[in-house]
Amino acid sequence: MAKKATQKSLARWTKQEWRTPSGKPSKETGEVYAPSATISKLKSTASGRSKLASANAKKRQATAMGKQFASHGLHKGKKR
Repeated sequence: MAKKATQKSLARWTKQEWRTPSGKPSKETGEVYAPSATISKLKSTASGRSKLASANAKKRQATAMGKQFASHGLHKGKKR
């Protein structure tokens, strides 16, 4: 039986290596989780580092307010 598109998407998502920019747990640093490839790409440019810093600030602010999820914008425009 062939997988549906949503099942294929989930399989791709779980194969990605997700981490924080520092490699430490988010609970310790308050950083966002993203795929390693995305983090590497963002760290390679000045504007990317700025976006990453902004996302981390939004994540820390949301965490401080007791929210489980933060709308930081790193994944904006991505098909999900």
